Amino acid sequence: MARLNASNDFEVIVIGAGPYGLSVAAHLKARGIATHTFGEAMSFWRRHMPKGMKLRSPWRATDLSDPGKALSLDLYATSRGLPRLQPLPIDDFIGYGDWFQTNAVPDLDTRRIVRVGQAGNGFIATTADGDKMTADSVVIATGLENHQITPEAFASAPHELVSHTCEHDDLSGFAGKRVAIIGRGQSACETAALLSEAHAEAELICRGPVRWLGAGKYAAGWRKDIHSQMAAWLEAPSAIGRFPLSWGVEVPSALRLLPQETRDAFSTACLRAAAAGWLKPRFGGVRVTSGVEIVKATAKGGQMELKFDDGRIDTFDQVMLATGYKFDVANLGMLAPELRASIACRAGAPILSHGFESSMPGLFFAGASAVSSFGPLMRFIAGTSYAARGVTRGISAKRRYAGPAYKPVEYGVAT
Repeated sequence: MARLNASNDFEVIVIGAGPYGLSVAAHLKARGIATHTFGEAMSFWRRHMPKGMKLRSPWRATDLSDPGKALSLDLYATSRGLPRLQPLPIDDFIGYGDWFQTNAVPDLDTRRIVRVGQAGNGFIATTADGDKMTADSVVIATGLENHQITPEAFASAPHELVSHTCEHDDLSGFAGKRVAIIGRGQSACETAALLSEAHAEAELICRGPVRWLGAGKYAAGWRKDIHSQMAAWLEAPSAIGRFPLSWGVEVPSALRLLPQETRDAFSTACLRAAAAGWLKPRFGGVRVTSGVEIVKATAKGGQMELKFDDGRIDTFDQVMLATGYKFDVANLGMLAPELRASIACRAGAPILSHGFESSMPGLFFAGASAVSSFGPLMRFIAGTSYAARGVTRGISAKRRYAGPAYKPVEYGVAT
C-alpha cells in the first residue's frame, strides 16, 4: 500500500493510552501502519477511580482488542494465577491494561500532547516538552477526562468543598466526614458504598429512586431457577441496557444508519442511570435521599449548605458529583482553534463516518466521543474491538486510495 504522505514522521499518531487508544494502536501496528501512540497507559483508570472500585462490565465484555485475540483477559489471568472474579477489581483491570500495553504497544510514548494542528498534508502534534511530530492522520482516544458534567447549582462552588467523583483515587481521607454524593448511577452508588466502608457518613442524593440491575441474583437464598436461566440466556454479551435494546447495542453499524434523533433516544434509554445489583448488600450504611433536586448550593463556614426543592436545607463537609459525562469537542484543549472549528459536530460530539473519521479528513475519534455516531457500546470496554477495526479500515482505505480517487464523506450538520 502507498503511504498518503511519505514526508511525515508517521502515518498515524494515536493520542490516548486507555482501552481504546491501546486497542486502536494494536490493530494499526498489526496492519503494518507506522503508528506512534502518546499517553500514560491506563492513566484515567489509575488516577481517577478510587481504590476498591470494581468494574460493572461482565468478564466476557472486558477484553481489550488485538487482531489475533491473543491478549485476552483470560490469558492475562491465567498467566498471573488470578481467580476469575466477577465483578473484576479495578486494580486487576489496570494490571491487565498494563500487560496489554507491554505486549501490544511496547513503544508507547508517555509524554502528553498539548497541541494538535494542521501541517501541510497532515497534522503536527506538540508534546509538553516542546517536541513536534507530523503524521498523515491523528486518532483522538482520550476518553472522558475533562468532560464531566457540573450541575448549574454547583457551577460557582469552591473546589475544596465540591468535586467530581473522578477526581478521587482514595476515599480513606473522608473518614468521619459527612459527604453528599449527587447522582444515582454506578459511580454514585459505588462511591457512596466505598465512603461508608471508609467510615464516612455517606448520603446519596438523587432525583429518582436507585435502579438496581440484577439485584435478585445477589440476594440471600437466590437460586438458579428457570426464570433466572432464561434471563441469562437473553442477556446480550456486553450487558448494556435492558432486553431487547441490549441486543441493538451490539450492532453499532446498524445504529449509525438510524436518524440521529432515534439514535440519541436509543442511547439515552440504554445508558439510564443504574447500579449493579452486587452493590446493594453493601448499602446498609448509606443514607439515600431520593425524589429531590438541589436548587442552591452555598459555601458557609467551611461546609456546603444545600437547599432542596422541597424547602429542606442541609449541610455537608464535602459534596461529590457523580453526575455523569458529556463529550464535547470544545473541551479538547489540545486541538488548535482552527482545527476544532472545522469539525462538524452535533451537540458537541463529532459526526463520524463508518470509519470513525470526522469531517476533517485524517482526524479520527474513538471511544466515548463516538457514542453519538455509533451508540452506547462506545462508552464501554466491549466497544474496543469494533472501534479499533473501524478506525483501521478507515485509515487503510485512505492509505490505499490516496489521491484523486479518495472522496471525503459528506456531512450534514456543522456547529
